[in-house]
Amino acid sequence: MGKPTPEIASRLIKEYALKLGFQNCGISKIRELKEDKIHLQDWLKNGMNGEMHYMKNYFDKRVDPSKLMENAKSVISLSYNYYTNKTFKNKAYLISKYAYGKDYHYVIKNKLKLLITYIEKITDTNNSRAFVDSAPVLERSWAKQSGLGWIGKNANLISKKYGSFFFLSEILVNVELEYDKPIKDYCGNCTKCIDACPTGAIYEPYKINGSKCISYLTIELKNEIPENFKGNYKNWIFGCDICQDVCPWNKKSKQHNEPDFEPHPNLLKMTKKEWEEITEEKYRELFKKSAIKRAKYKGLKRNINFLQK
Repeated sequence: MGKPTPEIASRLIKEYALKLGFQNCGISKIRELKEDKIHLQDWLKNGMNGEMHYMKNYFDKRVDPSKLMENAKSVISLSYNYYTNKTFKNKAYLISKYAYGKDYHYVIKNKLKLLITYIEKITDTNNSRAFVDSAPVLERSWAKQSGLGWIGKNANLISKKYGSFFFLSEILVNVELEYDKPIKDYCGNCTKCIDACPTGAIYEPYKINGSKCISYLTIELKNEIPENFKGNYKNWIFGCDICQDVCPWNKKSKQHNEPDFEPHPNLLKMTKKEWEEITEEKYRELFKKSAIKRAKYKGLKRNINFLQK
């Protein structure tokens, strides 16, 4: 039996991705993202990346993934649902939904390995690379190119069917496949995400000052949080979901069914006092293999202390 046609291979890949638990899958042809190249250059030039100096690294690879893998021909974009209607019983302090459970890098990477094994088997190739925030790939841009959604005014990828509470990942392959097309932007005249952002990080539609984003301030920023954010910070101590929570498209979000994303049994019950008195031992217990480890114990304590001032 010979290799399947691009059309059949694409259908089989998408079907298998859904079996593995991915929410959606789209495919696009590798090329240089010329528009994104200009936008990224301007964004970096204006210092919107704050302390995220790594965003300047591997610029050419960022805008053209063919430089990441020799003979790469296709980008397979995948989304994985993490939405939950569970929330903190005591809303004194909040963390982003994506960090409730096990670090998504571990969960999704294992599924990508299974998908790659399947792809290489049906296409008779052994040259593929998978990424979950693990390389300089403009994941939202490729997801947009593959029709998984459009990039909204809050810079998140939004799907008409699923909203925006999902993780993105990619697989580069050196085979031609059937390519999907981008869909139109459905944000319309809505400005709810802009109006709701308490720090003014969304300073214009589709334009984000990363250095003002609460997610940046609570995770990426390693120095002290600037005092001028005091009072505009709400109760977030790791990440922020505000611009997603107010997005009308997220009314379509459905509860995920990934056991690894379930929160530690005690996490959502924590009181303000318990957060403020959290020990490093308790931190390790609650956030074992969690994305919150990015902030480290010291960073989480800094975030809590900032809200106490």
